[in-house]
Amino acid sequence: MLYRKLGKTNLNVSILGFGCMRLPIQNGSQSASDVFDPNKAIDEEETIRMIHEAIDQGLNYFDTAYGYHAGKSEPLLGKALKGYRDKVMLATKLPVWLVKEPQDLGRLLEEQLQRLETGHLDVYLLHGLNRQNWARMQDLGALEFLNRIQADGRVRYVGFSFHDDVKIFKEIVDAYPWALCQIQYNYYDEHYQAGKEGLTYAASRGLGIVVMEPLRGGRLTEKIPEEVQRVWDSAEERKTPAEWALRWVWNHPEVSTVLSGMSTLDQVRENIRIADQGKPLSLSEKDLWQAYRSAYAGRPFVRIVKQSQGLYRYPEPKILQGTNFCEIGFEREMRSDRLVVMGAIDNLVKGTAGNGVQCLNLMGGFPETLGLDFPGLHPI
Repeated sequence: MLYRKLGKTNLNVSILGFGCMRLPIQNGSQSASDVFDPNKAIDEEETIRMIHEAIDQGLNYFDTAYGYHAGKSEPLLGKALKGYRDKVMLATKLPVWLVKEPQDLGRLLEEQLQRLETGHLDVYLLHGLNRQNWARMQDLGALEFLNRIQADGRVRYVGFSFHDDVKIFKEIVDAYPWALCQIQYNYYDEHYQAGKEGLTYAASRGLGIVVMEPLRGGRLTEKIPEEVQRVWDSAEERKTPAEWALRWVWNHPEVSTVLSGMSTLDQVRENIRIADQGKPLSLSEKDLWQAYRSAYAGRPFVRIVKQSQGLYRYPEPKILQGTNFCEIGFEREMRSDRLVVMGAIDNLVKGTAGNGVQCLNLMGGFPETLGLDFPGLHPI
């Protein structure tokens, strides 16, 4: 296992982290809805087996949250770590949506410590910050609370996970001496939410970078379109879909660790094998280009032309006949946020494709509802 520094902390983290959001489910295959379904029971025996093997192979960063598996993830992780606690870094997250008054901050932390059967957390993150809940957390005294729990030893380092645009991300980064941040990042989402710009910005300020969704919840490894598979088959060195995705993220020296929500022992073993090759800047230019090509293979390209007056030109997207989906792509070198592109195109085609427009993500066919508002962007 390879290790990297977690920002300016003195922690050496395994480059592969264990995300405890998609643990194996009893009597059935894993689905996205199982993560929060209270009627779905975790396969405890298999989960503990997976966690112990991961630790034995050198993995030392475990990430969970209050709501994962409808509240069952934290207690099971605590059970699995008995006898192993001093070998790992344990991270969980404050469910900011449950904080209604300042007293809730301490109450929730104490509940999580009891669930995890530990006296302290190595990492505690504000969960899923965005523009709205960030303002509310400040008003409720969350930053002062973070100071107190670090001072009294219940938490070693604090950070935040994030789901919003890069502007508010930078604001949050600059507002507090965070040890780390957790962002969604993969070759398909290079300019989504915080994206590459946010990753670089946070790293330049000394934050450790924890990456979530490197495989987009498995959608970058399952049901691979034929066009994408042809791109990968043309590479000089064959790689599995997971290998393409994970190696691309680890190629960034700013990244400290990459969380994988592993659901089977085979996934644990494959990801550990891949992690042995995950050195920063270890992919060739040809490898990087193959990854980029796979992100856009089989999709029509929308050329984005910046005008002198700051406007953008969006050609008409392709509407799939008989549906309310549109296919869209954008050129790699333009480095434009794909959601901005999609939002502007949404404005162009509203009324022509039903009530609202959705973008069909061909990497797994996962639709993302649009209808976004981007002030100042005027399709011409």
